[in-house]
Amino acid sequence: MIEYYKTSHEVAADGTKVPFTGRVDAPVRGCWTSVVAPTQEERRWMLEELHVNPEFVTSALDDEETSRVDLDAETGQALVIVDCPFVEDEREAVDPSIVQYDTHPLAVLFLPEQDAIMTVSLKPNATVDAVAGGRISGVNTAQRTRLLLQMLLFISRRYQADLRSINRQFRENERKLRRSMRNADLIKMLGFEKSLVYFSTSLKALDATVRRIGYGRTVRLYEDDRDLLDDVSIEIRQAIEMCGIYTEVFNETMDTFGSLINNNLNLTMRTLAIITLVLSMPTMVFSFYGMNTALPLDEAWVFPLVLSIVLSVVAAVWIMRSRLIK
Repeated sequence: MIEYYKTSHEVAADGTKVPFTGRVDAPVRGCWTSVVAPTQEERRWMLEELHVNPEFVTSALDDEETSRVDLDAETGQALVIVDCPFVEDEREAVDPSIVQYDTHPLAVLFLPEQDAIMTVSLKPNATVDAVAGGRISGVNTAQRTRLLLQMLLFISRRYQADLRSINRQFRENERKLRRSMRNADLIKMLGFEKSLVYFSTSLKALDATVRRIGYGRTVRLYEDDRDLLDDVSIEIRQAIEMCGIYTEVFNETMDTFGSLINNNLNLTMRTLAIITLVLSMPTMVFSFYGMNTALPLDEAWVFPLVLSIVLSVVAAVWIMRSRLIK
């Protein structure tokens, strides 16, 4: 699907001009082209009509592509790929009852020949929807660098919001594990761990990409964009710190639960061993009296029974007093 957007200025009631970003029917200079899950025909249009670098198209449509910046020196086209967080499909989730996250790439193409900017994504993207829906203020499709930075700022804040959501779910699941260590709750922890690993890797790559953008060699930076670039860098570093803290807390918590599970297992095995020892007393006594050997009161079946009970009680009392079972 391909959609075109362009920022124009409408005259307000007080006579001032107010910027408004809306859809247009065809690509024009200064527009933003949104490409989502393109068909083969739409990919061919990108190559033949817009003359987009074929390598850029291949990279933009690679679901495993990591965040990076690239420049075609001959055409002046620039490619910026960033990983965006998204909620994992319930059908692919470890547990549909919890919200799990993954990342997927969003490609931003600078097309100087058309004086336009293009975004390419293999699936619907919250950042693209936010720009198209007017949820990002101050958007001007003619200001390509600023639009890119506004997208990056939205993405970095989205990471923070999703990390907080992961932390809330983790704490709720932790409370359940404190009450009862069920396998289902332990499996949920795998979803949290996977989300944090994906976020940590993507945020570090995103931070490196933003630093490269800051050099101004691939994407032209204007003086007015410096403050916005600083805001993006700060938000990304905050997201990285949040992810690091949550990961550390998660690992410490899982280590603690692992120790508790081992302690419970050791206690269970110790209890079973003691029960086996106590129950072995009657077996030992009746084994002696079952031999073809003369023993005291071997004709009276009550004596070995009473002796077995007494030995079992003595063994149980000794074990309790020696605190082998805590």
